[in-house]
This record gives sequence, C-alpha cells and structure tokens, in this order.
Amino acid sequence: MDKSRNLADVLIIGGGTSGGVAGKHLAEAGFHVVCLEQGTWVNPSDMPGNRPEYELLGAKQWSPNPNVRGSQYDYPINDSDADTQMWMYSAVGGTSLIWAGCWIRALPSDFRVRTLDGVADDWPITYEELSPYYDAVAREIGAAVLPGNTAYPANTSPAPMTAHSINKTGRKVAEGMNRLGWHWWPGCNGIATREYGSLKQCQRLGVCRMGCPENAKGTTDVTHWPIAMKHGAEVITRARVSRITVDEKGRANGAVYIQDGKEHFQPASVVVLAANGVGTPRILLMSQSSRFPEGLANSSGLVGKRLMTHPYGTSVGIYDDPLDDWLGPNGEQIQSMQFYETDTSRGFVRGAKWHTMPMTGPLAMIGRVRGENPLSSDLWGSEFCKKMEDSCNHMVEWVIMPEDLPEETNYVALDPQLKDSDGLPAPKIHYYQSENTRRLVDFNLQRSIECHLAAGATKAWVTNRGNPSGHIIGTTKMGNDPKTSVVDKFGRTHDVPNLYIVDASVFTTATAANITATTLALAKRTATYLVKHARGQEVGA
Repeated sequence: MDKSRNLADVLIIGGGTSGGVAGKHLAEAGFHVVCLEQGTWVNPSDMPGNRPEYELLGAKQWSPNPNVRGSQYDYPINDSDADTQMWMYSAVGGTSLIWAGCWIRALPSDFRVRTLDGVADDWPITYEELSPYYDAVAREIGAAVLPGNTAYPANTSPAPMTAHSINKTGRKVAEGMNRLGWHWWPGCNGIATREYGSLKQCQRLGVCRMGCPENAKGTTDVTHWPIAMKHGAEVITRARVSRITVDEKGRANGAVYIQDGKEHFQPASVVVLAANGVGTPRILLMSQSSRFPEGLANSSGLVGKRLMTHPYGTSVGIYDDPLDDWLGPNGEQIQSMQFYETDTSRGFVRGAKWHTMPMTGPLAMIGRVRGENPLSSDLWGSEFCKKMEDSCNHMVEWVIMPEDLPEETNYVALDPQLKDSDGLPAPKIHYYQSENTRRLVDFNLQRSIECHLAAGATKAWVTNRGNPSGHIIGTTKMGNDPKTSVVDKFGRTHDVPNLYIVDASVFTTATAANITATTLALAKRTATYLVKHARGQEVGA
C-alpha cells in the first residue's frame, strides 16, 4: 500500500454537491483539503443535451441508474429487494450533473414532524437555525427564485437572481390552480437567469437532467471545486474508498482507497463523508474493525437504516393550445405547496410538493402517451402518429413529490456476493413504499387531474406512480441521542468525534421538498462549525 501522501487537515470522501460546498468553505478558511472522488471530471462538451440523439444517450451512457449506465466509475447496486431504483452519478459535481435543477427549501413544519403529526422524529435543529445557510448556499449555487412565496415565512431572504420567466405550460396549469383557489408559485431553480460568477446564462434547452452543456446549472464542479482548488484543495479522481481507518483511540485518521487497481492511504486529521445516502453507509459498513464490529460509527445500529426516497408520481393533460412544452429550464416552471401539510381526513399523514417540468423530447412523449392505456391498439401505425401529433407541443406534466416516512425495514446493507470492479462489496437495497406513501401519492395525483381539467385540458391521466427520484435520504440519521441516531446536529458522528457526514443521509425525515438546497445548507453549516471549533477539534493520530 502506498502511504506516501501528505497529511490532510480535512479529507472529504465524495466530490459531489455536499462535498463541494464543504470543500470550498474549508479551503477558503485555510484548511488543507483533500477530496477522494471515485469518478472523474466531466467535460460539458461530452454532455448529450445539445445533440440530436440526446434522449438515446440519456437512456444509456447518461442514464441516472448506475446499473444501466455501467460506467467504470460506478459500483453495481443490488435492488432486487426494492420497488424502486437508486439514481446517482459518480463524478466531480456528483449527481448534480444530472440534477434537474429544482432549488427549494424545506418548510418549517418539516423539522417538527413528531410534534405536529405524531410520526417519525423531530429534527434536532429548526428551520430558523438552518435559514442563514440556505441563504448562503443560494448565493454560492446561483439560485433563481422569486421572493415572497406565501408558503414560507415572510422574512425569507431573496435569492441572488429572480425566477425564470414562466413558460406557456406553467401559465396554463396556473390558470387551473387559480380557478381552484390553490397555491402556486413561479419555479425555483439552481439555474442562472444571467451570467453569474462562473455560470453562464440559461439557454432554456430543457435538458438539464442530462447535464448542462452551457454551464448554466449550479453544479459544484463549476461553482465550488474550482474555487476550492484555487485555495489549495486537492481533488483526487478515480479514487474508490474501501475503508476509513482509525487510530488506537478510535478517532478517524484517514482512508484507504483504490486507484487503477492499487491501494493508497490518505492520512487526515478530520474525515468528512459526502458519498450520498447509499455510498456513505456502504463505506461505514465496510470500515468494520475490532473496535467497531458492526461498522464505523454504528453503535446505534442505524447506519444504513431508515432509507427514504421521494417515489414521485406524474400526471399529464392534453391541451388545444400550442404550449412549447419542450422549453426549459428543466427544473420546475411552477410549483405548489397546496397539499404539503397533514390533513388526517385524507387518510394519511404528511403531504407532497408539486411542480411542472418540460416534456424534453419525443421518446419521453411516447412514454406519457403509452401510460394512458398500455394495451391500446392505437399505439401503432397512423393512429399512433395522430396521437403523437395531438400530444407534442400540447402536453403539460405535473410531478408529485411525496414525503416518504422513515422505516427501519427500509435500509442499505452490504451484498454478500455482488462486488464492484475492485472487489468491494456492492450495496444491497431493501426498500418498499409504505401504505401511507401510496395513499399520499394517489390522493395528490387525483388532485392534479382536477387541476388539468380546471385549466382546460381536453383529457388528463396518471402516467406513473412510484418513480425513482434520485433522492436518497436518511441512512445516517441526525439526532441528539447516540442510541437513536448516527450524527449530532452538526453532522458529527456520535461514536467518532472527528468524523462528519454532510450528505442527505443525515436527514431526520425526508421532507416533501427536493433535497438539494437542504443538503447543501446542512453541509455549509457543518463546515462552518468545523472552522469555528477547529482549535478544540479532536484529531486522528
């Protein structure tokens, strides 16, 4: 094993969204930061969004599912005991490269679910405590948000850019929301409406989920890592971490990683995990030792447990008016929190956030049309062409993002047989949607049909239930009690005082909001804490 590398003040495992935020903040504060990223840098010119075959590339080379993509930088995932897939991307910038761009805060109630609704657990922090960090990362990422959203506290700070103009599709369903008296707001996106720092102005290609070829989307390979590197941070790519090591006192002192088939050791005083809700528990479980026989930082037995996702549903409406339904940005055109809070008369607890998105292209359109009636005889020949002609440029889609409550029966484990290309155990996913989640999604889908019809749709139907969302949440729970949580309110593991976690695995509950803004706000808060308390920080030997 190569042990020649210099000691890092902070070792970050994972160069994606949260790792980028932590790396920039710590490097700017003068720490020697080293990041181990199992993927590599992606050239924007390699992204498929400006190519005619972009949908075909998005179904294979740029698929969000690593089992389909099959990149050398991915690890396989056994999802045979799950009713959804785990979407992620291994690269500098991480899954933000294939992120749609939705930039939305959780609501104050999300942090008090146990108090308000008697389910799950309250977070050990409040919305008000996290709010300054939401503000900070919005400025860093280049968020575009119209201030004054009535779903949020009145004193919410404005984002650095105002929202994108609302497309015809968004305006059309907004008419239906108005007729029904339901809440809606212009889309909130981490996509620049003008040149901003290292970001270019959005060209509204509508392909954000397959990478932005214009560098207009706030991905950390553009917004954060270049700044961190100017301040001395090192990003080591193609580095797959096999285990975090500890000294004789049980403090983290570095990580072993494999690069080009060879083992290397990176020593560090502090270790920060940012490997997502599957990768982080996988590494902790692989870091088992005589001191930590059940996996590192796992005295609670909760590492990998309480896996949550956002298994979203979709509905579409067909309208007579031409709607330019392909036009971006892809994140969201309008959004709604009308059915976000609990109303027990509906037969479930918690709620959902809605948003509209572009159709992207003809292959996506075929999927929506097929969803209306998969066995219909008009999916072939001239009848199919007529159906597509009626649909293209005339369709609007509502996406229903449900809160998914934590259950210990949903978890990430190490697969006893499946290995990655370096011989490390692959993760095995155990996950099935609860009855509460199913009822929640069905209720909101039916309301979305009502909105389509109120907006003037000639017909509307549900296209999907329980789609994978790429939001992997909750597998290293945040809490005050070491017996019932993995990390404290600053992301520090209870068992290892110099090991921190900054990705969405620390979420106490999933919320019903897209997770990126909250994940980055938490990462910023943890990095700020590390800087402030550096003098008293225990370090590895």
